[in-house]
Amino acid sequence: MLGPGAKTAAACFYHVFRLRQVRSQVGHEVTQQLVIAFITIRLDYCNSLLAGLPRSTLEPLQRVQNAAARLVFG
Repeated sequence: MLGPGAKTAAACFYHVFRLRQVRSQVGHEVTQQLVIAFITIRLDYCNSLLAGLPRSTLEPLQRVQNAAARLVFG
């Protein structure tokens, strides 16, 4: 059974994968807006509940954020 951090990370990585496929077709600005809409919003949701959680729970979410940044900034 996956924890809440892992479930969120899995859903976000799905979106990162899909956005990577269409990035060249939609352009930089649209890619940035889609990353915000699909990934950043999901990571920010209930952000205050993540405070104080163990590193093992937060690391998958950090990897998602890093992948989203690489997607936007190349």
